[in-house]
Amino acid sequence: MNPTTVEDLRLLFDKDGFFIHPEQWDTALAQRIAHSEGMGELDDIQQGLLLTLRDEFQKFGAVTALSHICHLNDLDADCLHQLFRSPRQAWRIAGLPNPGEEAKAYLA
Repeated sequence: MNPTTVEDLRLLFDKDGFFIHPEQWDTALAQRIAHSEGMGELDDIQQGLLLTLRDEFQKFGAVTALSHICHLNDLDADCLHQLFRSPRQAWRIAGLPNPGEEAKAYLA
């Protein structure tokens, strides 16, 4: 699926706003999601954080400590809060699936 409208993008997410098919994600799609959420163009730092989130999720199958994601990118421990509206938004733009009830609170 190559979503071209905001409505097409909405179809990619579950009722809680998480990506349904993470394997369909790519950086171009991340840019479209960011634009649809009013963020504008993602910069290299933001894109690096998204890739790190995806990599860590693929390694561990769970939400990794958010400060660790920042550390891996040589950034302040609260970088996700600084560069995105919330860690949850970063998780969404990274095209990651619903992490489960307990982890959702961690992404707030």
